[in-house]
Amino acid sequence: MTRILHVASGREWRGGQRQTWLLVRELQALGAEQILVTQRGSELARRARTAGVPVREVSWTIGIDPRAWWAVRRELGRGPAILHAHDGHAVTIARWASNAHTPWIATRRNATALRDPASWRSAARVVAISHAVREQLLRDGVEARRIVVVPSGIDLEATRTTPHEDLRAWARIPNGGALIVTVAAVDAEKGFDTIPRALAVLLPARDVRWIVIGEGPLRTTLQAAARAQGISDRFVLPGHHLDPVRLLRGADLFVSASRSEGLGTSVLDALSLDVPVVATRSGGTVELLEGDPAQLVPIDDASALATAIGRMLDEPALRQRCVAAGRATVARYTAQAMAAGMRAVYDSVDANR
Repeated sequence: MTRILHVASGREWRGGQRQTWLLVRELQALGAEQILVTQRGSELARRARTAGVPVREVSWTIGIDPRAWWAVRRELGRGPAILHAHDGHAVTIARWASNAHTPWIATRRNATALRDPASWRSAARVVAISHAVREQLLRDGVEARRIVVVPSGIDLEATRTTPHEDLRAWARIPNGGALIVTVAAVDAEKGFDTIPRALAVLLPARDVRWIVIGEGPLRTTLQAAARAQGISDRFVLPGHHLDPVRLLRGADLFVSASRSEGLGTSVLDALSLDVPVVATRSGGTVELLEGDPAQLVPIDDASALATAIGRMLDEPALRQRCVAAGRATVARYTAQAMAAGMRAVYDSVDANR
C-alpha cells in the first residue's frame, strides 16, 4: 500500500477528530506507512503521536492556511503518497496540493448538502460514513463510482473499560431523579432548541435532569433561557469534556435531537455501555437504531421526543430490548472494521493509479 498522507485541521476535538485519530492508530497497528499533517499542539496531534503515528504539526490558524498547504507539498516531495483529507478545509488543501501522480480522497462525515460540491467531485474517492451521507453526496452531484461507504467506528473494548467518572459530581447536580444525557456540539444543527420544549412536557410529572456535554454557540443562550423558564436545575449545560465516555455510565438515557447526523458515534458509545437511546430520524442515526421504532422520533417534534423518553424511562422491558439490540449493533461498528474498510479504499486507488 502506498504511503498515506492524512490532512486534518484538528482545530477542535469533536467526533471527526476522534475518528481520524482512531483510523490512524489502527492503520499504524496494521503497519501502514503514513503521516498526519495537523494543527500544532492539537489534541489530535497529541493522541496520534502517543499511538506512534508520525505527525507533522503546522501553525494552522485559519481554515485554508497556506502553511498547511506548504507542509503537505513538502511531504509529497518525500515520495509517492495518497492524500486523505478528513475535513472541509483539508479537502481544499488536498485538492490544491494533488497532481496527476498524487490522487486524493476525502471523508465526508455530514449528511447535509455540500457548500462547494465542485471541490469534492475531483476526488478519486469520497468516503461516506453512512448510507445517508452517500445519498446526500449523490444529490450533490458526486459520481456514484467515486463514493464508498465506510462507517465510522469506536474502540469497543477501550470504551467498555474506560474509567468511570461521576456524572453528577462533574455536572454539579444533586442525587435523585433520572439523568438524560446528550453529547454534541451545542449548535442549531443538533436540535437543541427542541430539548427545552421536550423537557417542559416531561416536567413536573417526572423527576428528571437533562445534561448536555459539549460546547457551542448556543450554550450561553440556552443557559439564559433555562434560567428564564426556571428550569436551570433541570436543563444543565456544564460544557465540554475531553472524554465524555467516562461520564456515560451515569446516564439513565442518552438522547440525540439532531436535525442532521452523519452517523452518530456518541450513540454508539452509549449503546456500548448499555445505555438506551432515543433519537430523531436523522441521517445515519436511523441506520443504527432502525431495528426498534420506539427509539426513533420525527425531527423537531418535542412532544414525540418527550413521549419516547417517557416510555424508555418507564418500561423496563423496552429498555432491555433496546440494550440487547444495541449490543448487536456496536459489534458491527468498530475502529478495526473502519480501518479495514479504509485500507481497501486505499488499495483500490492504488490499483487505478
